[in-house]
Amino acid sequence: MSAGLNSAQLEAVNHVHGPSLVLAGAGSGKTRVITHKIAHLINGGMSANRIAAITFTNKAAAEMRERAKQLAGRGAAEVLICTFHALGVRLLRQQGTYIGLKEQFSILDTDDVTKIMKDCGGATDNATARQWQWAISAWKNQGLNAAQALAAASNEDERSSAVIMGRYEERLIAYQSVDFDDLISLPLKLLTEHDAVRQHWQQQLSHVLVDEYQDTNATQYELLKLLVGPRGRLTAVGDDDQSIYGWRGATLDNLKKLPVDYPELKVITLEQNYRSTSAILKAANNVIGPNPKLFPKTLWSDLGEGEPVRVVACDNEDHEAERVVARIQSLRTASAHKAFKDFAVLYRANHQARVFEKAFRKAQIPYKVSGGQSFFDRAEIKDLCAWLRLLVNNDDDPAFLRAITTPKRGIGHTTLTQLGSFATSHKFSLFEALFANSIGSALSVRAVGSLHEFGRYVNDMEYRARRIQGAEDAKAFMLSWLSDMGYQQHLMDGEDSEKLAAARWTNVMDFVDWMSKRCGGTIDDTAGVTMESEKKTLLEVIQTIALLSTISEREQDQDVVTLSTLHAAKGLEWPHVVLAGVNEGLLPFKTDDDSLTPEALAQRLEEERRLMYVGITRAQRTLAVSWLMRRKKGREMIAGKVSRFVPEMGLDDTTTREDPREKLRALRAEFAAKAAASAQLAADAEPLA
Repeated sequence: MSAGLNSAQLEAVNHVHGPSLVLAGAGSGKTRVITHKIAHLINGGMSANRIAAITFTNKAAAEMRERAKQLAGRGAAEVLICTFHALGVRLLRQQGTYIGLKEQFSILDTDDVTKIMKDCGGATDNATARQWQWAISAWKNQGLNAAQALAAASNEDERSSAVIMGRYEERLIAYQSVDFDDLISLPLKLLTEHDAVRQHWQQQLSHVLVDEYQDTNATQYELLKLLVGPRGRLTAVGDDDQSIYGWRGATLDNLKKLPVDYPELKVITLEQNYRSTSAILKAANNVIGPNPKLFPKTLWSDLGEGEPVRVVACDNEDHEAERVVARIQSLRTASAHKAFKDFAVLYRANHQARVFEKAFRKAQIPYKVSGGQSFFDRAEIKDLCAWLRLLVNNDDDPAFLRAITTPKRGIGHTTLTQLGSFATSHKFSLFEALFANSIGSALSVRAVGSLHEFGRYVNDMEYRARRIQGAEDAKAFMLSWLSDMGYQQHLMDGEDSEKLAAARWTNVMDFVDWMSKRCGGTIDDTAGVTMESEKKTLLEVIQTIALLSTISEREQDQDVVTLSTLHAAKGLEWPHVVLAGVNEGLLPFKTDDDSLTPEALAQRLEEERRLMYVGITRAQRTLAVSWLMRRKKGREMIAGKVSRFVPEMGLDDTTTREDPREKLRALRAEFAAKAAASAQLAADAEPLA
């Protein structure tokens, strides 16, 4: 079982009788440690269902689940391996009634929350509503409710946001709904206020493992403490040098608290890197060196020195994109075995992708932009999810409003406004108000008839869905439902382009297939891993939809260059990486916020340096860092300055200039590509004999 583990990894796996912190440097095998430890606990006699492994993404959870099964067999299927938010859902589904939630509560997505915020604050624009949303999210991540936020408010804007937070909380209770922040804060409230629930979970979980521990926020840490209890059976795996999510509440204070809250904490450092060459790791160690260290470590590798890191000065954004194209073509020409998927271009901000997309299209280089639109963000999928949410929770007003108007059924805005006023005055949900005895006093007979028809249809759907289990029945039910609604015709009527309407209908069919697979116990997750689990009813599957970010597209099988922000690239790796736009003002990013204290500015710089470190350590074999001598800022062209992080890499002078031989190879590759493109155009233009 310990085959392939180095001494530090083996020490981390074998330490099971107390709390441990595993400081896993980039590429040091942290997932291997977690999955081997799960197997070690099971083989040591611990029941699999008493082990929990918590991470931050569905993809990471799927990968961890599959690896654990390979090591420990089918018994590992009983291990609770999930994200923090999925764990929160489980707690609230099982014991949420203690804090006034019914089992079939709804989980609101970002768009739902924005609409409710606008209603609470009387705003008409999304930007203002999102400002309130961010403020309220920050307070929730600090464990504050509306009353506490109001008491802590230091200016008029904060006081206004806290008042709106109070109204927002009232609406969530009325809708029997929660937002994503609530999936952490409400379980924390549940465990804090109810001894029986807390004791149940502490007895249920004999060991808790946490991946990417440095990304936890204050409420997640408190939740973990309550789950683990006084025994401290906790394995925290993380890296303080890769903490890059301070803007969304992650705090290194959680690393500082561990030795205080758990005096018997064992700290184990993983420093051997299995990903990158020594030249790349030297640059990474040098960049992160100026940051203060909680737990010092230095990455090393036995993969050899490798190619030197290249630093390339470019005239402007267009020139930079051309140089990147030339580099990719050169490296592919030098070895016929290099696939496009071996390359990634990483940058600080989303807008930097545009010029690379243009250059790649021109050079006929296939690419994908990581972090694009989620499958579940598409309008047609949101339509169907709203309907399904309404079946699970009739009190979900945002879902009600979307479902009753999609497709249109002759129920107009006036009727819905009158229904809303009636529901508000009687403290009903909109669905409850449909069947109230006094509804006829507020709406016309015709309007009431249309509303009753809709309500009866929803009730009939819910009754049928409760009895649907298994892939075939689920698929038949959903196809019948779509046909009854005339949803395909609705898409056709709503699009000018028949091709676009057909593409949207294809997405709907993909959604139907995906839902039916989950009902049948087959899960095809974002890691491209297919697994078996217990069969679920359609309603049980519907309850998990809001936690999912995308249907698997098996991206790892696509032979394309990846364009990605540095934040989205964390946890990934490629043989060949280009860090683009490494300029002062971009990386580190310059903020115009004059209210920041010197201490806050210093913390920002430390996080930006960690972001550079993350970018460097994504590279396995070659790394190029490019910067702009002139760059766009708004509509102006300004002089560019190389990032302070470039000299901090401590490269030799010879590595800061592009190798002339490499440049010659690039020019030859570019010429060959243009010649091939011209030949293809000529062939296409040649008339048929």
